[in-house]
Amino acid sequence: MPNPAPIEDVPTGGEGIRLGQFLKFAGLLDSGGDVKEAVIGGRVTVNGEVDRRRGRQLVPGDVVGFDGRRLRVGR
Repeated sequence: MPNPAPIEDVPTGGEGIRLGQFLKFAGLLDSGGDVKEAVIGGRVTVNGEVDRRRGRQLVPGDVVGFDGRRLRVGR
């Protein structure tokens, strides 16, 4: 079984951020349309589980997975 990708920390400068915003902020996706397609298509995970809610409120410590990368929401 392959090792999971290392977790990259992405400081957001705040208490929380919505999933769709985080995907763009972290540079994983460029546009709202791309975010919508990826999230609704089940290609994004939060804390290891598929989440299809672009508006999900993330908090520091949550780990978002997409396209083989894992990023931790920071402060």
